[in-house]
Amino acid sequence: MPRGRYALHAPHDHTPLGEEHFHCAPGPSGWRYVAQNTAPSGDHAGSIDLTLDELGRPLRLELHAASWQVRGAALEGVTWVRTDPTGEHATEGNVPAHAFTGASPAFYVALSRLLRLAPGAPATRVRLVAFTAPVLAPRTLDQSWALVNRSAHATDNGPLSVDEYQVGDLETGEQHAVHLAGDVVLAAPGIELEDLESPPSSFA
Repeated sequence: MPRGRYALHAPHDHTPLGEEHFHCAPGPSGWRYVAQNTAPSGDHAGSIDLTLDELGRPLRLELHAASWQVRGAALEGVTWVRTDPTGEHATEGNVPAHAFTGASPAFYVALSRLLRLAPGAPATRVRLVAFTAPVLAPRTLDQSWALVNRSAHATDNGPLSVDEYQVGDLETGEQHAVHLAGDVVLAAPGIELEDLESPPSSFA
């Protein structure tokens, strides 16, 4: 069960955004990721609990940020309920999309599981619903994903397979690289793996 800490920062100017303390593991249903977020001051800033089924679809998503809450799942596309800080108003949403996304590194792992791309295959288009802090407002976006390279790196625990993805924003044309090892993000814009207590889990 990988357990560790990501440092989060703004990709454009590297302003620190805090840390994500996580643990994750494959399970009977698929894969689960649980994390707590802290602000740069060290104060609690939110949480994420994401469970995927064996095909990589979001069985359950629960996000908390600034007293806002989102619960979602793959249902007729993706469906969610967003609740305001007072708890008095809840709004439902549904979009014919493939999955959710957001600031958490968990979403990169989840997309890689859902798409199961082959190295060198043409890019795949995917429609996502993003929730962004601090109010977890939903936004639908389209990305392209391509697995451009898969390489093996020697470690004390044996060879570690690292996948390099090229992710593109189809609205702006911007592209960025994402490096994954199993269910751990090694590098991505705004994300740095600061600490890892145990090796990544393999999905093989």
